Amino acid sequence: MILTRRTILRTGLAATGLLYAPMVLGQAKPKVVVIGGGAGGATAARYLAKDSAGALDITLIEANPVYTTCFFSNLYLGGFREFESLQHGYDKVAAGGVSVINDMATAVDRAAKTVTLAGGQVLLYDRLILSPGIDFKDGSVPGWSLDVAEVMPHAYKAGPQTQLLKKMVEEMPQGGTFAMVAPPNPYRCPPGPYERISMVAHVLKQKNPTAKILVLDPKEKYSKQALFEEGWARHYDGMVEWVGPDFGGAAVEVRADTMEVVVEGEAQKVDVCNVIPGQVAGKIAAIAGVTDETGWAPVHPDTMKSKMDENIWVLGDSSAQGDMPKSGFSANSQAKVAAMTIRGELLQSKVFPARYSNTCWSLIAPDDGVKVGASYEPTPEKIASVESFISQTGEDAALRKATYEESLGWYAGITADIFG
Repeated sequence: MILTRRTILRTGLAATGLLYAPMVLGQAKPKVVVIGGGAGGATAARYLAKDSAGALDITLIEANPVYTTCFFSNLYLGGFREFESLQHGYDKVAAGGVSVINDMATAVDRAAKTVTLAGGQVLLYDRLILSPGIDFKDGSVPGWSLDVAEVMPHAYKAGPQTQLLKKMVEEMPQGGTFAMVAPPNPYRCPPGPYERISMVAHVLKQKNPTAKILVLDPKEKYSKQALFEEGWARHYDGMVEWVGPDFGGAAVEVRADTMEVVVEGEAQKVDVCNVIPGQVAGKIAAIAGVTDETGWAPVHPDTMKSKMDENIWVLGDSSAQGDMPKSGFSANSQAKVAAMTIRGELLQSKVFPARYSNTCWSLIAPDDGVKVGASYEPTPEKIASVESFISQTGEDAALRKATYEESLGWYAGITADIFG
């Protein structure tokens, strides 16, 4: 074979499984627009740009020029990380061939295949990826709305709310009460509220050891329950009280003006109240018309393609896909499947069978880490768990420390995979 620039290029692309039909000279590149620059959206944009070798026009829409990860934000609350360590810019995403626009998507015209931005710009797309995270369900906690979030923060979209909640915990009066209103299923990061309780307890144990923590929960059970309860008893004995639905946890009202929680008609004064309301897909998914009566966006399990529109993919927290939890790891995993299938449609590159994975780590106390995770495959009905694992109660300190250290390595690795 005579080596030429063309044969080298074709051989290299074939070796990576990315050989595609050549573009017609002068033909416009297929356009992929991605809305949401978190674990799903930024990953999909990066992989599309990287693996298409410049053959696709990729645009990422994200309102925030610096993205703050929700995952690991509890460790900031507990004093184990600096806030800046959660923040990531898009310079490397842009350097990889993605056009990054810091603006808010306000409309999707599925017939015209356009996205309109708050600044007035209108973008054409051939394929659209939606990965907008979550929004909150109106009225899910009586007495609470975004209007009172500065008094009773949710801190379930990382950023200023996370900093506000940390400040409130650290400034609690001695012997005061921290209350959490936990969310109903399904919601972002199943173990997240309970890791947060652990981190708040860690801070209070040091600064305010006679304080109490009240968890008001509409669920009969929650992720890693036995592990958290074991940890709370070991590290924070007598500090944490969990109130499930049988004792009023499913019928809670809050009063922001008097800093009270009302359980079964009885009002209790608290000093800090973290309200994590019920959740739905990020607003733009509903605007695009790809959500159903549940508030989430149903997708095909083998591709993450919307069941409402063959040109739209929905990733991460916003999707209704089956057994995978709403987590950053899940979104990152789903994004790679979506990028592969979109590339296959637009460039005729090889598409492999979809495989998904997830692990959720939680820190209970210093060097006391636990985890839960699974591998997943698509079935005709849903993304189904095929093999799972979970930390066990009674594990020794060395294993728990190793689990925590594993989580630190995961965070460094996945944020590099997402943001470059």
